[in-house]
Amino acid sequence: MDDKNNETETDEVLDTEEVVPETTEDNPESGEETEPSRLEKDFLKLKDDYIRLYAEMDNMKKRAQAETEKTIKFAVSSFAKELLGVADDLERAIAAMQNSKESCAELLKGVELTQNELTKVFERFGIKRFNHIGQKFDPNFERVVQEVADKKAESGTIISELQAGYTIHDRILREAMVIVAR
Repeated sequence: MDDKNNETETDEVLDTEEVVPETTEDNPESGEETEPSRLEKDFLKLKDDYIRLYAEMDNMKKRAQAETEKTIKFAVSSFAKELLGVADDLERAIAAMQNSKESCAELLKGVELTQNELTKVFERFGIKRFNHIGQKFDPNFERVVQEVADKKAESGTIISELQAGYTIHDRILREAMVIVAR
């Protein structure tokens, strides 16, 4: 009986063993892709996608940072443009007082100090006045208000400035209003 039991157990063991199909690793001639090489291709594709997305995000970050810096740099433009009128008024007051210095010496000194302070504020915000008197007219910087005949100056030369021109961080804030020789 022991032999009979032993045979039955052997039959059961044979029945429960699974037949494992041959893998293509052992048979490289088959056209099928192996599991490891497929996984490696998938990994390389995902790695490439990751690198590209990372580079794209880095570029977006740099563009956004540059745009933010530009916005901050020129955010004061409207404020600065409004202050230009104040600067003009101070200049006119100084010019008018210089004709009668005796009676208005202290007032003149106060207005000049105010103008100097305003100039310092402009400089802190990157606002600079430009003066092109004696130079050729440049439509990027000046607006011609009047042309006059002047034998001393060459045609197209700025001979007088009616209103000063200003830049903010190398960008035109306001053109100068000028008189040009014919």
